[in-house]
Amino acid sequence: MVKDREIQAHKEWLGFLQPVGLVVSPTALNNAQMSVNRNVVELQQRLSEIVSRDSSDDGTNYTSVISDFPTFTVEILGWQPTDLVESPEDLAVSLPEYGETLQSTYAVPNPDNGGWLMLVQVISSGTDLDRVSENTKSTGWHANPQGKFERLLREKEIPVGILCNGTELRLVYAPRGESSGHLTFPVQAMCEVSGRLILGAMQMLLEEQRVFNAPTDRRLVALLQNSRKYQNEVSTKLSEQVVDALWELLRGFQAANDHAKGLLLDDIAQKEPQHIYGGLITVLLRLVFLLYAEDEGLMPQGSIYTRNYSVTGLYERLREDAGNYPDTMEQRYGAWAWLLSLFRLVYDGGCHADLYLPARHGQLFDPDEYAFLEGRSRHTTYKEMEIEPPRISDGVVHEVLRGLLVLDGERLSYRALDVQELGSVYQAMTGYEVQRANTPAIGVWSKPKGAKTSVTVVVSIDEVLSNKANDRAKYLKEVAGCEISGKSLTELKQATTTEDLIAALGRKISPQTPTLLPAGSLYLQPGEEQRRSGTHYTPRALTEPIVKETLRPVLEALGERPTPEQILALKVCDLAMGSGAFLVEACRQLAEKLVESWDLHCMISEVPSDEEPLLYARRLVAQRCLYGVDKNPFAVTLAKLSLWLVTLAKKHPFTFLDHALKCGDSLVGLTREQLINFNWEKDTTYDDKELPLFNEQINKVKFNRDEIQSLGDDNYDAKRDFYQATEKLLHDARLKGDLVIASFFSADKDKARKDELKAFQLKFRNRHQNQDNNLQIAEIRNELGQAEKPVKPFNWELEFPEVFDRKNPGFDAIVGNPPFLGGKRISTVLGDGYRDWLPVINPEANSNSDLVAHFYRKAFTLLRKSGCFGLIATNTIAQGDTRTTGLTYICENGGNIYNAQKRLK
Repeated sequence: MVKDREIQAHKEWLGFLQPVGLVVSPTALNNAQMSVNRNVVELQQRLSEIVSRDSSDDGTNYTSVISDFPTFTVEILGWQPTDLVESPEDLAVSLPEYGETLQSTYAVPNPDNGGWLMLVQVISSGTDLDRVSENTKSTGWHANPQGKFERLLREKEIPVGILCNGTELRLVYAPRGESSGHLTFPVQAMCEVSGRLILGAMQMLLEEQRVFNAPTDRRLVALLQNSRKYQNEVSTKLSEQVVDALWELLRGFQAANDHAKGLLLDDIAQKEPQHIYGGLITVLLRLVFLLYAEDEGLMPQGSIYTRNYSVTGLYERLREDAGNYPDTMEQRYGAWAWLLSLFRLVYDGGCHADLYLPARHGQLFDPDEYAFLEGRSRHTTYKEMEIEPPRISDGVVHEVLRGLLVLDGERLSYRALDVQELGSVYQAMTGYEVQRANTPAIGVWSKPKGAKTSVTVVVSIDEVLSNKANDRAKYLKEVAGCEISGKSLTELKQATTTEDLIAALGRKISPQTPTLLPAGSLYLQPGEEQRRSGTHYTPRALTEPIVKETLRPVLEALGERPTPEQILALKVCDLAMGSGAFLVEACRQLAEKLVESWDLHCMISEVPSDEEPLLYARRLVAQRCLYGVDKNPFAVTLAKLSLWLVTLAKKHPFTFLDHALKCGDSLVGLTREQLINFNWEKDTTYDDKELPLFNEQINKVKFNRDEIQSLGDDNYDAKRDFYQATEKLLHDARLKGDLVIASFFSADKDKARKDELKAFQLKFRNRHQNQDNNLQIAEIRNELGQAEKPVKPFNWELEFPEVFDRKNPGFDAIVGNPPFLGGKRISTVLGDGYRDWLPVINPEANSNSDLVAHFYRKAFTLLRKSGCFGLIATNTIAQGDTRTTGLTYICENGGNIYNAQKRLK
């Protein structure tokens, strides 16, 4: 109880101050046994004596100002005069391109090691810490004081700083490679009776004992570091709750389908169950976008929005209802219609005055993308008909929102989560499939090797019991990754009925299926990747230095004064983008360089007047410079969301990304020459009568894509039209590629593959004369993409012609964390055809090479001359066959390893 009270007290003062980003967490404060001293009357009196009073123009109001910062540290914080020294010259950062030098006012020495604990920047009284000064709009670096101070802290690798403008004292935490956070203490409030809690909190964090003398693990620096570690725990727990919310939403739609007598989902579940899964994921991604936007103040702030549309407002109403009417939440409806109204409002925009929202458009909120969410059948349009929302109970919506908003009893602030952290959280739900139970089934726990969390794998009761008694444990381990031992193993062998089996499984039964799933039930089943290794993501502590080092030679090659046009001409790609962590980091870094270039060439005035330059730069970079591919379509959607969040502007649509982030397998596809030859080999015997048309279509594709990249944010409809026209133009070329790949994967012998290829070539040539050929071709494509080991070809030169048709073709930079799969497991996980395909794209490759070596080779192939790639790998990249296939080949064929880190934890 004492712990709960202390945590609540910390939440109280943090709630008053509204930190931006993560600075300190209540859990870290409590674990360090820190508590706020509320008895600060004497301290407040001393503060009132040392501050000066600035009066308003009419002399009626006064503002307290810290006019002597060294005196403040001695009298209020209890520091020694020697704890604050003038900042030495070696702590300055020179920016010669702007004629400006960044330097703090003071530095705080570390008495333990002779280094520096923090930097202190004192600026003119009343200067807005977050607004660009009018003076720097024409000279110097176009950045606000906060941005300049953060850069100084990061460049000097001193993550802690204090920024003070007299009226505000801001604690800044900007560790290198991580997102920054800051906590602002208003001086006037700390001088008032109502602000004693804030004053006590400031004293608790910055007093002499906390900064200099406390045990090392309880000092300020350690406290800030530990808060980030607790945030990682938050991400892990939230990932689990997101999957729980996905299960809850599926149960809600199953109940709604039962109420509709199967009209809502039965047809979809039979023909395309993954469409249901896509709809469920889309709901959660819409909610995360809205929760983030609401916490960031990017949604309307008025009471009308809060009372009638807000997600957090809806949750508070449902929470109150659950407290008052707990037994009837499953019989109450209305919350789902609330959410559907909000989703429509975001997509179409509208309303007026304080409630105005721009039309965001984009696939994420498109009502027609997953019509069943609104109770409509597929291929209907939302503008043509009234809807009758599915009967999703308020209880289901309440549980879903609670899973997204409450963690360990605490209200979660999405403002404190970095975009990449959000991506990692929601990546946890992208590796599942919706399946229907043919017989009674139950979910069991499975914890993939090296994973932080367990996953639920559903198994058929009948199939388990049909195994011989001594084979059942082996079956569960192989099929579900569930290990049974001890007494449970004996009971498993002896089980003869469903009840016996349930009792034997005991604690291995997942809480997602506390009772038996009847035949016909829908459930979530983790895919092979999810079962094998769980979900993994790359934290910003890794993405930031990798992206920076990869881009460094590329940017240096542009010279000391790169123009905005040169920066926006760069092409950066992630071959297996997942949640888009590397692309988000590349967006951030290139946008900073773009703003610097605008400043350098006095072009900042070209930024629209209603835009913040850095945010505007991010949107330009995202649309023109970034490319990504992933074979999981839901990962593609998640990557788009990540980039939308980092480029989100209050008054503009989503950045158009459909042309740049695409679904496909980066390792399976054809070059333009192979497409023309209709063959994976260098065989020119195919007489392509349609070659002139093919070339004409590719030129039109390139023109359309250039138009998409040149149009502004507000031309969303035009971009969409160009994109749709491009998709039509690519149809036949993609079809050829799919048929070539399908012929290769259709057999395991070279002759059989070539025979199939000839047959497919004939079908393609006669597709316009024979309708049966078209039907057969469609079936071939479906089999390729929906087989037990599905293949999703991606033809790089076809999809991104502006990258490969330029004078020096290829990407400027490739970054990422490609999937790991041991060479001996490639055929097991991906199929024999996939194993045989890899030497086709990577000649001289050894069949025992790990998959990562093939990603390294592919990246090397896709780079332009002087391009760079930075990829993560396991230690096998430098060992044996994997080394020979990857690094050795690259170095023997013109590649150069200019930076490598052997071990990284």
